[in-house]
Amino acid sequence: MKHLNKLRCNEITFNFCAALFFALILNGIFLLRAWASIPFEHVRDYLYAATIPVVLFSAFLIIFNCLALPWLRKPLLLLLIVFSAAANYFMYSFGTVIDTNMIQNVFETDLQEATALFSARYLLWMLLLGVLPVVIMLYTRIENHRPWWMSFVWRLLTSLGAILIVLLVAALFYKDYASMIRNNKGLVKMITPVNVVSSIGHYVNNRWFAGDQTLIKIGTDARKGPVISGEKKKTLVIFVLGETARAENFSLGGYSRETNPKLKQDNVIYYRNATSCGTETAISVPCMFSNMPRTRYDAALARHQEGLLDVMAHAGVNVLWRENDGGCKGACDRVPHTDMTRWKVSELCKSDYCLDEVLLHRLNNYIDSVKDDTVIVLHQMGSHGPAYYLRYPDSMRQFTPTCDSNQIQDCDHQALVNTYDNSILYTDSMLDSTITLLKSYSDKYNVAMVYLSDHGESLGERGMYLHGAPYVFAPSQQTHIPFLLWMSPDYAAAFGVDQQCLQQQAQTVDISQDNIFHTLLGMMNVQTREYQPTLDMIHSCRKSS
Repeated sequence: MKHLNKLRCNEITFNFCAALFFALILNGIFLLRAWASIPFEHVRDYLYAATIPVVLFSAFLIIFNCLALPWLRKPLLLLLIVFSAAANYFMYSFGTVIDTNMIQNVFETDLQEATALFSARYLLWMLLLGVLPVVIMLYTRIENHRPWWMSFVWRLLTSLGAILIVLLVAALFYKDYASMIRNNKGLVKMITPVNVVSSIGHYVNNRWFAGDQTLIKIGTDARKGPVISGEKKKTLVIFVLGETARAENFSLGGYSRETNPKLKQDNVIYYRNATSCGTETAISVPCMFSNMPRTRYDAALARHQEGLLDVMAHAGVNVLWRENDGGCKGACDRVPHTDMTRWKVSELCKSDYCLDEVLLHRLNNYIDSVKDDTVIVLHQMGSHGPAYYLRYPDSMRQFTPTCDSNQIQDCDHQALVNTYDNSILYTDSMLDSTITLLKSYSDKYNVAMVYLSDHGESLGERGMYLHGAPYVFAPSQQTHIPFLLWMSPDYAAAFGVDQQCLQQQAQTVDISQDNIFHTLLGMMNVQTREYQPTLDMIHSCRKSS
């Protein structure tokens, strides 16, 4: 400790070292990606590439000169170093983009999801890029032998010099920088800690300083439509909300592997061209249950406005949400809901997670108890990564070898795909079991099932893993989702649905999570001003239409 206490430097040297560390080390990934976008065909390209770390260093020097208050400097740097090191790990390991939506995921994740991302590599990364620099900083003594005004003058002069450097680079290479930013929209989001700080600021502002949060009611006029002539059965619809399933790996949509053998036998209606509202659960789930389309979706408004399940309840429909994925993100806050992981079903649950079959555990008891029209939402763990190997039982380990690790970036690509496909195979089995359960109640109810995923997943394509990329440049693997319907013959007959018509439309029509709100209202025969027939996927294939 005494030796470390002998580390001494003046204020200017300290700020220079901090700026170098942030520019060259904590932004190493940004520099590599920026250089990768340069063709390096002319001498100018090499000069331009050399200016990028110089500009970064200059910008950080200006910032640290402005934050050179004795009581503020080290605590603030401590937070920035730790946040930047963590952000760098996920950007480097999984190709993650740090933005407001990703920060929302961090704040709203649960313990099981968080621990699935921890590993020995993560701890070592944080030790070398986070803890070690912080320890060195804390044991560095900043000595100022000059008067305060002299220190201020030095900071001012070095800042002015840095500003001149940035202006000179801008004058010589403005077109190059503009082209890089315009053609690589996600690149700016890789500059740490700017990406972390700005995203946290946006999230905090939207979450806690968004103004009046009084609950806005919608669909209070909702009521059940007229009883179909001669029909005595009530309606039971199970809506299975999937997690991280991508359409690219569903054999129902043309995938070469048979990942949907059971659904293939169930005569489901599979929509080939379905897209998500977002690329993460925290956006997609509240969006699909709101009455807002993706292009006009307002997350701040959705947090204090009723959604689809509230409208169902206004109409007198029984609603139940069963959870296996860390929360409904506000969509079920005002209706009955239960977290199935707390049931601790021994044959289906480990210490901090459960297989999706837990969602069907004793569900028949609930169905037996209801007497009216009912909607049940089953929120799957699905194919949640990176620990895909934990999402299915051993009996579903059909595709081998597998990637039995949460360090998926280190796995052989085919092994990773095998593991992910096994999780899809298990979802196929769970959905088939759900249909079987519904069939057992077809004498009492007109039964139907809807399934779709909240978003897709990247499995190493273009160096990207997991999900959460900004929608504007997210790859199709993260936005193209599986979406399917199943209904009993009695349901189709009672509601006048031409299933052949639906099968034909499903091959060509473009749909999205925007359709969920209106399709479910139509399926439950709920009448309200909120309902838009043009967004109801079934409406055009009803004989009454």
